[in-house]
Amino acid sequence: MRRALLWVAGLSILSSALAANAPARGPLRDLYFGEALYHAYQGEYFDAIARLDTELGQHYGLDEPELDSLHRHIGEAEFAVGDFELYYRMHHRAGRAIKAVLEGDVEQSVRNEAAYRLARLHFQKNDPVNALHALDRIQGKVPERIRDDVAFLRGQVLMATGRFDDAVKILSGLQGAKGFEGFAAYNLGIALWRGGHPEEGGRQLDRAGQLGGSEPATLAIRDKSNLVLGSTLLENKHPEQARPYLERVRLVGPYSNRALLAAGWADATLGRFDRALVPWTILIKRDVTDEAVQEGLLAVPFAYGKLNVHGKAALLYGGALEAFGKELERLSASIASIRDGKFLVALAREEIKQDRNWVVNLRSLPDSPETYYLTDLMASHDFQTSLRNYLDLEELRKKLIAWDESLDAYEELIAIRRAYYQPLLPDVDRTFRVLDSRMRLRLEQRERVAKRIDAMLVAPRPDFLATANERLVRQRLAQIERAAQKSRGPGRDALLERVGRLRGLLHWRIRTEYDRRLTEAYKHLRELDAVVDVLKQQYDSFVRTRQAATQSYEGYELTRQLRVRVREAREQVATLMTRQGRMLETMAVNELERRSRRLEEYQVRARFAMADSYDRATQSEERVD
Repeated sequence: MRRALLWVAGLSILSSALAANAPARGPLRDLYFGEALYHAYQGEYFDAIARLDTELGQHYGLDEPELDSLHRHIGEAEFAVGDFELYYRMHHRAGRAIKAVLEGDVEQSVRNEAAYRLARLHFQKNDPVNALHALDRIQGKVPERIRDDVAFLRGQVLMATGRFDDAVKILSGLQGAKGFEGFAAYNLGIALWRGGHPEEGGRQLDRAGQLGGSEPATLAIRDKSNLVLGSTLLENKHPEQARPYLERVRLVGPYSNRALLAAGWADATLGRFDRALVPWTILIKRDVTDEAVQEGLLAVPFAYGKLNVHGKAALLYGGALEAFGKELERLSASIASIRDGKFLVALAREEIKQDRNWVVNLRSLPDSPETYYLTDLMASHDFQTSLRNYLDLEELRKKLIAWDESLDAYEELIAIRRAYYQPLLPDVDRTFRVLDSRMRLRLEQRERVAKRIDAMLVAPRPDFLATANERLVRQRLAQIERAAQKSRGPGRDALLERVGRLRGLLHWRIRTEYDRRLTEAYKHLRELDAVVDVLKQQYDSFVRTRQAATQSYEGYELTRQLRVRVREAREQVATLMTRQGRMLETMAVNELERRSRRLEEYQVRARFAMADSYDRATQSEERVD
């Protein structure tokens, strides 16, 4: 019942969501497919793959699969299983599933969509060459709902292969396409810039930096466009031109710290150190773990030094040294914590992952300094992939433990059934054999009666329909007749005559009532058949119950094999988790050590700058005196 309710709940939201991921075939009608989709849209791709693989295997094993409810959605199911495997990072299996559709006997539109999905898979695997080959297989009509997706992917692939001019042509046609406004505009600007058209690229990034809309993705693209354009102009020695673009970046956003730092350097490059202090002062009040903020801690006293306020510069350098020292201590504690294994324990906390922003929440975990810099570590694609693999292994480890415990409970249940049924079945079988023999005898008698009645339709036999009393009367008359024939008394002839009349009366009665009696015999036979049907149903029910009783505890040797496989899988998962965990720890430690080296360099610079500022401040006081 609970499973059915899940299906019903899922079907209402999945029918519309399905249209965005696979060819539409009408309303969703297969409940098992709906259950797999339900799990997928909860992010439970392992469960979704397991259920959909099972459903597809059963479907293809049917003698007449076209009668199965999944037949209406077989195209969507093949696409879906590839998508689920892709989301679960099973790239090899996902590729095989999509290639099976691509090379199958399907419509051209379906083949085109398969080619698009295969290209997307190759691109996500950082293989743009094969992605381009897959896109080149698209011919004829492309489904309307993925037409822009195909074009955008082609533009990205062309950029990844260095064909920027071709990418410009594709991306230019996507300007204004619904859902791609910001992405297409930004990528077009990058393609123009890298393709040797910096002026056009700058104008395009300028337009992307002024996009309208308040959606988070649009705001992020707008900020990134302005930051990229402003930073590039600053690097190319055009600080005056860079300043307006950097000022467009929001003060609250993922790119705000870098924009504030760059804006300050734009003014500093122009010698306007007083104006540079404005964005830098805002910057240094933010989270000191951010690298832009750390650089800002050195930039602010540098600006005060340029303004000849050496005393304040010296104090700010001292403050920066103190901040760097605290951060180095925190980094050292984080590295030690990671090496003690606390980092991986923190990653596996269930309560953190209940929120979609669980990575950010890791920063606030108590007694877990190793998680404080995780947000920045997640910027690495390799780290993200490794982290997701580790978390999936952790989930799989928990599932294997649950399966092992389920097998224990299952075997205990089987043992309880065996202990209950085994003592009862011998007596039940003996009683059943007696009843079975009686039943077979009565059924044989019924068959003989039925055959005799059927024979009377061809050759009437009235004597067969005589009643029991009539048979007794006939026997009595025969006895009287034999006795009279032996007698030599005077009443012998009269007695024989009377016996003859009675026999004739009996014969006449049987003959004249033959049709009625035959009809009644058929009627009684049909009534008997109804009783026999009930008897057979009870017999079959008993046989099934008897078989079920035996089968409830016999033939379950497979559980031992499953237990062996589960425990082998647990050992493999434990080994893989250890390797993956070490990889994550190594990546995290390397990142934190890089930060430590950077802060140590900042410390050295801050010490020299502070000493220099003190000297200059002292000299200024002496000149005043």
